[in-house]
Amino acid sequence: MKIALSNDHAGFILKPFVLQHLRAAGHHVVDVGTQNDEPVDFPVMTQSVTSLVVSHDVDRGILVCGSGVGASIAANKVRGIRAAVIHDTFAARQSVEHDDVNVACLGAWIIGERIAADVLDAFLGARFDDTEDVRRRVAQITELEADSSNPALNGRKEPADRTELN
Repeated sequence: MKIALSNDHAGFILKPFVLQHLRAAGHHVVDVGTQNDEPVDFPVMTQSVTSLVVSHDVDRGILVCGSGVGASIAANKVRGIRAAVIHDTFAARQSVEHDDVNVACLGAWIIGERIAADVLDAFLGARFDDTEDVRRRVAQITELEADSSNPALNGRKEPADRTELN
């Protein structure tokens, strides 16, 4: 499998292990992360992975930051990306099988090398469950993504004055 890998400065401590583990498992890894622990903004590092995933230059993406949360939030702002914070094997497998997640976000402050290896193996070994119910739910997620950029869709209208929201 071809994997895009990126990290910010907080994820730098875990990234060398992740890179080595992925390569040892036979994956081709495109490392677009920072190569040291100098501060960098995680949204920029996230974009380096999401652009490769959306363009289908890679099969999946992996982001490593301090908690995994910031990278996940940033990645999920990109149309076509479904990112999840994965710190256990159940979430890693389930996120792919039922939610068609294509970017895994790991927190270097949360998990160590042993858990990271197990989580990565579960994430990359999982396949989308192509049943009708699961396909329908993923299609609904895609609709939410498209609708969020145009409030006029589905009969909703944006308030003329934001005070109407109160």
